[in-house]
Amino acid sequence: MSSTTTLPTGPLTIGGLELDVPVVLAPMAGITNTAFRRLCREFGAGLYVSEMITSRALVERTPESMRLITHHESETPRSIQLYGVDPKTVSEAVTMLVAEDRADHIDLNFGCPVPKVTRKGGGAALPWKSGLFRDIVEGAVRAAGDIPLTIKMRKGIDADHLTYLEAGRIAEGAGVAAVALHARTASEFYSGQADWSAIGRLKETVTSVPVLGNGDIWSADDALRMVAETGCDGVVVGRGCLGRPWLFGDLAAAFRGESASFHPSLGQVAQTFRRHAELLTEFFDSEERGCRDIRKHVAWYFKGYPVGGDLRARLATVESLVQLDELLGTLDWSMPYPGEGAEGPRGRAGTPKKPALPDGWLDSQELAGHDRVTLVDAELDTSGG
Repeated sequence: MSSTTTLPTGPLTIGGLELDVPVVLAPMAGITNTAFRRLCREFGAGLYVSEMITSRALVERTPESMRLITHHESETPRSIQLYGVDPKTVSEAVTMLVAEDRADHIDLNFGCPVPKVTRKGGGAALPWKSGLFRDIVEGAVRAAGDIPLTIKMRKGIDADHLTYLEAGRIAEGAGVAAVALHARTASEFYSGQADWSAIGRLKETVTSVPVLGNGDIWSADDALRMVAETGCDGVVVGRGCLGRPWLFGDLAAAFRGESASFHPSLGQVAQTFRRHAELLTEFFDSEERGCRDIRKHVAWYFKGYPVGGDLRARLATVESLVQLDELLGTLDWSMPYPGEGAEGPRGRAGTPKKPALPDGWLDSQELAGHDRVTLVDAELDTSGG
């Protein structure tokens, strides 16, 4: 489907926020820090969400959590995603963000499929306990007040334990400002193909607030196709922007009905990679940490470009900005955009597997005594993100 033949959907309203284009950057651990959000914003428009932050760590004001919720002065609106399993703690975290004017939008994570999260009943496992889910969302909405609060979730735990339609109805009834669905189950992780038809079913179920679709958006045409096929009100982009922050420029153009797309030369990729490293250095207030963090982005940025294995390996061990400049200087910056080789899926897909869950978690959708013990343990996680 060509962006020139698909009508743009126009602005997206989430509570009191109006976004010029209906595009949201998905929270990604270790990726969507201030540095990456600023870089994406320089290319496009939309809502750029923080890394997932643990509610208890935030309430306890751990140094890492406080650093993760800090936005650069250029970031507006400010968006923060919280993870939690205890209604009281989540409400306290939301109250803190609102009282201290630290966010213009708050999202709750009910979609994380990572075993260390689901085995404690959190992330994508939590909506199975529908009463607990309702308590968390209702309490968070009350605490948020005029600040729009949204949720992001998955289809469910596995094909036999789907939760997204019931969770969507509960969230809508609780007063959330929007609902986002990653159209996979926790058991699928990021493998296979996202089930966009589920987004369409959720849109038919949740009718009073925006429904956002997530999963397998690798290009602006993918985003327009998702909207056309599902009727969703906007898109959430995750792995598709890894090493490609300019995707947000393509998305903005497409949703405005323009056919422009950015096909960067190797030199433009190198410049963007260097800019990312510079922003990471500023974010960490450490050139060493900034350079260490940029290493994981090497394969994503240079996917499809003629950059030899030895140079890639040296970039993946870079220790200073000076060294980085020297390495990037050895590239042929005039090399053109390589086409299809630079496009398509990126990031780890994983393989389908049985989700890690607390013992007896699937026995009932109501909380049992042993479930509460597990959840208390989950709230002791003070990683901050």
